[in-house]
Amino acid sequence: MNSEKIKLSVVWLKRDLRLADHEALYHALSSKKPCLILYVFEEILLNDFHYSSRHFNFIKQSLIDINNQLAILNTQVLCVKGSVIEVLEVLLKKYSIVLYSHQETGIGLTFDRDKELKLWADSGGIQWYEFLQQGVFRRLPNRKKWIHLWTSHMNRPIFNFSPINDQLLSKASIASLEKDLVVMDLQTSKSKWFQPGGEQNAKRYLNSFFEGRYLNYQKYISKPDLARKSCSRLSPYIAWGNISMRQVLQRTEEEKENGKISSALSPFGSRLRWQAHFIQKFEMECRMEYESINKGYHALVKEKDQDYLNAWEKGQTGIPMVDAAMRCLVTTGYLNFRMRALVVSFVIHQLWQPWQAISGFLARQFLDFEPGIHFPQIQMQAGETGINTLRIYNPVKNGIEHDPEGKFVLQWIPELSKLPQRFLHTPWEITSMESILYDFKQGEDYPNPIVDIEKTRLKASQTLWNLKNNSLVKKESKRILNRHTLPNRS
Repeated sequence: MNSEKIKLSVVWLKRDLRLADHEALYHALSSKKPCLILYVFEEILLNDFHYSSRHFNFIKQSLIDINNQLAILNTQVLCVKGSVIEVLEVLLKKYSIVLYSHQETGIGLTFDRDKELKLWADSGGIQWYEFLQQGVFRRLPNRKKWIHLWTSHMNRPIFNFSPINDQLLSKASIASLEKDLVVMDLQTSKSKWFQPGGEQNAKRYLNSFFEGRYLNYQKYISKPDLARKSCSRLSPYIAWGNISMRQVLQRTEEEKENGKISSALSPFGSRLRWQAHFIQKFEMECRMEYESINKGYHALVKEKDQDYLNAWEKGQTGIPMVDAAMRCLVTTGYLNFRMRALVVSFVIHQLWQPWQAISGFLARQFLDFEPGIHFPQIQMQAGETGINTLRIYNPVKNGIEHDPEGKFVLQWIPELSKLPQRFLHTPWEITSMESILYDFKQGEDYPNPIVDIEKTRLKASQTLWNLKNNSLVKKESKRILNRHTLPNRS
């Protein structure tokens, strides 16, 4: 006679790789049932063109960090490779499970996976409890109530991690489960370029920011080199859930109350609030992954030029500020916001490439890839929303303003090291005599510009401004404003 299966609470980790302020984990532990923390390296994501090894290395480092914290409790995260349903079916052979997780506003692939999982769970009578993480709410028709919902969510108390004795499955029990699964090796090679993943590293960056780095936040936010230290650098930790936005926001308010300079922290707090705004926009119109939110811009046809794209991806366009930013991004996984906007503006407007041709490449490069921010931001920079100001960044002007001594350019384009400062942003202006003097051959030591940025800027500007007067663009602009703009905002 078979005994009844043990009831097990399974906490499925996704983009919430932490123990503190983890509502799904908190409620699973509150059930008082035995509990297992699970992470599945899903084949669909391992093979998806939005993801790269830098993302999975960050995830692995985050899981190791969690395991280090759990070691004292004689437990660990079950880290396996496969599909979520297949893994849960293995667990069902031994346990009766209840599933807990946070909601995810991800790419279409993960949305389809969640719908399939919901059907599977319902057909098997398995309860699946999902909890809010980002202050993003499903099925909202507009933004009339959103700011109140978001504020209430962010002001909730932090959820503590407090398991009762032996509630989490022991390492021995987990090892028994691993025999029927494909266990994932969590070891990663060390890198001096990428920020390391993990809850403890998130806390370290948070603390160092408030200990002094925040003082130059607003002053250097647009500087490609200085922003690397003066900005919080919390974006990958927020994107992969090593720290919750609620933790960051509440800590920011605490620091202001404790006497930290409010004028320096207020701009930081304002930008934190925009995070959920963009993810909410994507949640409400997830087709933005594939097409322009404003249907009037579907008539804008651009021919993909692979040579242009290759030059842009490799930092070989002949425009120093663009090339330095792209080489920096590919190497380190990070750019400050101004430089992100600049490189997107350049490839879309100056090279006249469709934004769909660059979104996957950029997603693979950004260590902090967050779908809900990624796609709305690209469309905003592309000028295809109909509601945002058209900005076509001048890479020379931005270079002179934000990297006047050319330190950032020289760091990433050593080919220009022979040139005096006045040529670092416009090496094509060198004369034949100066070329001999500085032993530098424009077009050989460094590429000639692949486009005339003044001519291409004018073409892009005229085309987009003319299209903005299209009747469908105007109609869609009104619809977008009504759906995505906060009340009392124009």
